[in-house]
Amino acid sequence: MAESKFLTPEEVAERYRGGISVGTLRNWRAMRHGPSFVKVGKAVLYPVDELDEWDEKNKVQCRASKRLVEHTGDQA
Repeated sequence: MAESKFLTPEEVAERYRGGISVGTLRNWRAMRHGPSFVKVGKAVLYPVDELDEWDEKNKVQCRASKRLVEHTGDQA
């Protein structure tokens, strides 16, 4: 079985450079919103692979990036 890495809510807040606070994560957990988490006793842990998936799901694609991809694809 592959070993998963987990982050605490404090580490998740640090990962997002303070853009998401520990309090926001707490509220999201109560509303079942935001990234998936695991609760073991009182400990709340966020699997890193789930956070990566959540990041990808919430990525905003800009038009300029699409043109750049199409343009660089023409050069291949």
